[in-house]
Amino acid sequence: MTIDDEHSLLPPLTDAEVMVRAARIKLVATDVDGVLTDAGVYYSDSGEAMKRFSLRDGMGVERLRNDGIETAFMTRENSPIVARRAEKLKIRLCYLGIRDKAEALPTLLAEAGVTAGEVAYIGDDVNDSGIMAHIAPAGLLAAPADAFAPVLRNVHYRCAQPGGHGAFRDFAEWILGLRKRMRRST
Repeated sequence: MTIDDEHSLLPPLTDAEVMVRAARIKLVATDVDGVLTDAGVYYSDSGEAMKRFSLRDGMGVERLRNDGIETAFMTRENSPIVARRAEKLKIRLCYLGIRDKAEALPTLLAEAGVTAGEVAYIGDDVNDSGIMAHIAPAGLLAAPADAFAPVLRNVHYRCAQPGGHGAFRDFAEWILGLRKRMRRST
């Protein structure tokens, strides 16, 4: 089952359930193109030349890290530019050239030392649907405001920002806010 079906596969969660899930999060995994970038790429005669990243998203990575949450990049592209961005942000879990993200999930979980219920994932297109379907039962899912419509229908959180323009930061702040509310309520 994937999330690209016509109707949502996610049962609605109560505020309390969302807070409990957010409190468990130890890893936020993200697609790159369409989430951390605006899904565009500049090519020169020597290949991929540039991608645009939001500095606000970088601050989201830092803020998550300060709350004990690691970030992982998962992308279909085998991009030195993405590797450099991960290096700059001190992200140790950077998976490039991943054709099937659901198939790569067990490796990610093992290397991060987490369970699927301790993962939040943000993606924007059909190639994210498999991994999102595996994380959905116990973790948290989000999509940028401009994500592919079937993905938007199947997430716990719809970011106010589009990909490449702060969507990751928006998701990070949502998780951090939920965790803060959970700490105050206990």
